[in-house]
Amino acid sequence: MPAVFLKDRSLLFVSGAEAQSFLQNLITTDITALGPDEARPGALLTPQGKILFDFMIWQDGDGYMIETDAGQRDGLLKRLTMYKLRAAVTLAPSTEDGVTVSWDEDAEGAGDSQGVRGSQGARDSRFARAGVTLIRRPGKHGDGAEALYDALRISHGIVTSGSDFALQDAFPHDVLMDFNGGLSFRKGCYVGQEVVSRMQHRGTARRRVVTVSAATALPETGTEITAGGKPVGTLGSVDGGSGLAIVRIDRAGAAMAAGTPLLAGDTPVSLALPAWSGLVFPASADEASA
Repeated sequence: MPAVFLKDRSLLFVSGAEAQSFLQNLITTDITALGPDEARPGALLTPQGKILFDFMIWQDGDGYMIETDAGQRDGLLKRLTMYKLRAAVTLAPSTEDGVTVSWDEDAEGAGDSQGVRGSQGARDSRFARAGVTLIRRPGKHGDGAEALYDALRISHGIVTSGSDFALQDAFPHDVLMDFNGGLSFRKGCYVGQEVVSRMQHRGTARRRVVTVSAATALPETGTEITAGGKPVGTLGSVDGGSGLAIVRIDRAGAAMAAGTPLLAGDTPVSLALPAWSGLVFPASADEASA
C-alpha cells in the first residue's frame, strides 16, 4: 500500500531534564516502558477520568514527540503549559506539519539505518497488536489517499477522536486503551487515574469499540444503533458497508443472544469486537457484571 499523508495531524515536542517525569505524572501512557522505535497511544484526562486530549507519543532523541489532531494541538499545548509550573521542560510545536503513515511492505525501510527512530518515525503499537506493521513519520513522505488508512483502521477496530468519539465524552476503556498500550495501571498517579483504576478493578467498563458490517452501505456517522428499538450505541467512522461504533456490549450481547436484530438507523448490521482485544460479548447482564 502507498504511504498516506494525514494533513490534519500536528506535532508537539517535549524536551528538557524533567520531560519524562513531567509527562509520566500527567498522561495515561507509561512512557518509561516505551521502546526506542515505538509509538503508543495516550490521553490527558479530566479529573473525572474522561479523555480531554488524545494522541500518539514516541521518543525523539532526548525528548518526546506527541502527535495529535491539528484541532487539538494548541489546546493541548496550553494545558501542558499550565501544568508545567517550574519544571525543567520545554514545550514547542514541531516545525513539520502533518504525519505520514505507511504499512506492511511499504513500512520497510521507512526509518534510518539504525531502525525506525525518533523523527524518522515509530511503529504504532495499536496496529502492532492487530498484526500490522505501521510506521508514523512527521511530515509529508507520500501521497496515497487518506481513505486507504481509514479503511485499514476501521477493519482493525482502531478509533480516532472526532470521527468515532467526542472528547470529554469517553473514558479510556471505551476506546480500548486498556488493551492497546495507552493506559497504565502500574505507574503512579496521573490526572483521572483514580477513576479509571476503579473502573478496571471493579470491571465496570460496558462501552466498547466494535467493528460494524452490513450487506449494504452503512448510514452516516452519528447514526444510532438500536436493538428492539432501544439504543445500543452510535455509529462512528464509515467505509461503505464497514464501520466502527462504541456500543454497550452488555446490551448488544443480550440482543445477539436473544436473536434480536441490530440496526444502524434502518440498516441491519452485525457487530464484532476486535480480535486483538480478547473481549467477548456477554450474553446477559449477569455475565456482564461477573
